Amino acid sequence: MKSIVITGSSSGIGKATAKYFAEKGWKVAATMRKPEKETELGNLDNISLYQLDVTDQASIDAAASQIISDFGSVDVVLNNAGYGLIGPFEAATDEQIRYQFDVNVFGLMAVTKAFLPHFRANKAGMFLNVSSIGGLITFPLISLYHSTKWAVEGFSESLAYELGELGIQVKLIEPGGVATDFGGRSMVLAMDENLPDYNEMVAKMQAAMGSTGGGSTAEFLAEGIYAATTDGKKQMRYIIGPDAEQTWAMRQQAGDDQFIAGMRQRMLG
Repeated sequence: MKSIVITGSSSGIGKATAKYFAEKGWKVAATMRKPEKETELGNLDNISLYQLDVTDQASIDAAASQIISDFGSVDVVLNNAGYGLIGPFEAATDEQIRYQFDVNVFGLMAVTKAFLPHFRANKAGMFLNVSSIGGLITFPLISLYHSTKWAVEGFSESLAYELGELGIQVKLIEPGGVATDFGGRSMVLAMDENLPDYNEMVAKMQAAMGSTGGGSTAEFLAEGIYAATTDGKKQMRYIIGPDAEQTWAMRQQAGDDQFIAGMRQRMLG
């Protein structure tokens, strides 16, 4: 029986993916900051819960050690934990900026490093890093979230070279809009009442984003992640969701300057 470790499994993409892999007969280590509050996953076959906070090195090391001990062998690590900080860059506090990178970038790197010795010893394994279509294109007023996802893109692509020589794969998952609670508790708006110059832009951006629909379901994305894991391909990037595919096609067809001009008009015009 193959096994997968999933970070950020308490809701949304992570939870749906944990359930999907378990249904397919995989052993799943569903990790989250507060597993004691999870009432569903722990009751399902093939799923075990572990405490892991990607901003806490001690919890990462403890979880990795316990999972490897319990499972014997881990085949895949899905770096899914993340959240989005939106709003004007100038309005974000230093603490908010650091936390955005701690979760989306440094946490992903720390989890990757924790499982690397195990994969290296086995000369096998796969890291699936959840980026975003926002790691390939940008929207207005999301500079900090985008910067973390672009960092994940560069890190993953370069890492794939060195780990490929050791029999370890790295793949990127790039969803578009996803109908999860990412827009709720996993999304933070940075605003400052002393910076009213941005208020009109923020209102326009929120209205434009609200008119784009709810995106793909977490279950749809879970199927895409499973396909990326099991397709046996050397493919690097998996753009999942009709909106992501359409947006990326527009970027490639229009070119940078025309795409950015169109995005400005669409979101802020």
